[in-house]
Amino acid sequence: MTLVSTDWTVTRADGNIRYTGDDHGGALPSYATVIELHRWLQDLADQESSGAGDDQVDITDVDPSKRDTDNIIRLLGSFNITAAEAEHLYDGTIIQGVGGTLKRWDGIVNYGNADVQVQIMQSGAVIADDWWNFAGGGLNPNPTQGISHRFMILVTDAGADIDGRRLIGTCRTFNNTYSEFLIAGTILGNNTLALVDAADLNNITTEAVVATWTGIDNTTEGYIGIDINDDLADEYYYSEWNRDTYTINQFYERMKWLTRDGSVSTLYGLSGEVFRGITHQIAVNNIAAGPFDPVEELTWTEGTTPSTGQLLAIDSVSAPTTIWIQLMTGIVPTDTTTLSGTTSGADCDVNTTVTSRTISKPFIGQTTGSAIIGAYGVGIEKLDLTSADKVFDLGDNPITPPNFVTFTVYGIESGDRVMVTNDQATGIDYDQLILSGIHASGSGTITVTTAIPTDTPAAGTIRVYNDDDEYMRLPYDSYTGSIFTLTGTTPTGASNLDNVFVSYVDKVTVTTSEAFTSVYLAPRTMFVRVREGTSGTPIKPAETTGSLGVAGGSATINRVDDF
Repeated sequence: MTLVSTDWTVTRADGNIRYTGDDHGGALPSYATVIELHRWLQDLADQESSGAGDDQVDITDVDPSKRDTDNIIRLLGSFNITAAEAEHLYDGTIIQGVGGTLKRWDGIVNYGNADVQVQIMQSGAVIADDWWNFAGGGLNPNPTQGISHRFMILVTDAGADIDGRRLIGTCRTFNNTYSEFLIAGTILGNNTLALVDAADLNNITTEAVVATWTGIDNTTEGYIGIDINDDLADEYYYSEWNRDTYTINQFYERMKWLTRDGSVSTLYGLSGEVFRGITHQIAVNNIAAGPFDPVEELTWTEGTTPSTGQLLAIDSVSAPTTIWIQLMTGIVPTDTTTLSGTTSGADCDVNTTVTSRTISKPFIGQTTGSAIIGAYGVGIEKLDLTSADKVFDLGDNPITPPNFVTFTVYGIESGDRVMVTNDQATGIDYDQLILSGIHASGSGTITVTTAIPTDTPAAGTIRVYNDDDEYMRLPYDSYTGSIFTLTGTTPTGASNLDNVFVSYVDKVTVTTSEAFTSVYLAPRTMFVRVREGTSGTPIKPAETTGSLGVAGGSATINRVDDF
């Protein structure tokens, strides 16, 4: 564009250079490059006399501006602009004042698609007024050069750089792909962003609908162990997200919604639109005045630069060896730098090693539409994942879940007694397992003669033939090898080589369906028996079988009243 002289004024007495035209979105807003402003000012300064008008600069005045390059202009003496004028200038830097009055606006140029919406993070927050965006496009584009936006940002104020002139550009328009670009410290002239977005083919639900999916939440914010690969050893993450009843793709959409542009959600104490995930892993020692809070702001000074980070995970709040942060302002700490918790008051020192971690856009990772490929350190509830999913723990190790399958019994009513077992000739597989050794009354474990099948539910119930000639029902909370660990103890003793079987469902139901989940091992035929429990409505005993396969399985009971 070209500077429209009728939209600008300058006054001699105070040096005020002011924009008086229509504002953004008005009927006729105008914009000018920094060199066009300089040339206009110099044209005024060439005048014989300015008269009494509103352009009060002529040859008798000091130079109002100086050109370093076409993209770097200095306002001299008392000549000045404000933020309002800066919003109508682009393609370079404007510098004004000296010492404690020094201000500097640097140019930002985004190379991206025409309709991308750009947000700028500065000093750990998103600049609220994104005046450089318009519906469907950006300010001062140049389509022939692939430029979507050109504008200026204030990077120095009152003689001090704002957070070292560091900026993060993001685009997080819901239903589009997310992107991010870091400017480690703006330079004079133009600074490049490369923010591009497109329709996200796996993010097809409207914002209004996704906003209602409140059952999806993070059950733990901070360091947590989860045995996602089911190898009896926890891996460690900085979250344990619960996808509730939604699909894995809907879970992905909710994660995008939480961190979209304009989000009012809070994650780890941060605004959703600021949250990016772990940026650095830091080895620490020498804790003092602890413990730390599991999630809190950390502060430090690196050299002379005050800096902050949000603590997202810590391996021990009282004796940590490793912490994980999102860098918010300033620069990364180095060996021996002291980190202080803002709310806890705890301190610790960097112990040599700081590791940068690559963040994902969006923070959760990516989806194929039917499976999640998680980002660094993001944990999800074990039973919310399938063998098609992949997550990465805080050691950056890829973790593949086993194939959890679910078998469901339908057609029942509240009060029915439901039992599901392995099938043997269309009946209960009583000798599915065999007791190893004598088990006295009060035993806290049950040992069998062979390894317990790995498709046995992680917790549930077993039935053991006892010395009273009945199959006692015993809840267990874990098993390993050939040993079940009970939630209580055996009420009666049992003899060596007595029968043991897994009762996959063994309860009086309060719903219209019952299910169990286990790790798929091989096809299995399940036997289902349903009888009247506490419903008070007699039913004829009902029995059926159902197949449990690689995708799970089900059986439906034909429930018949017996009056």
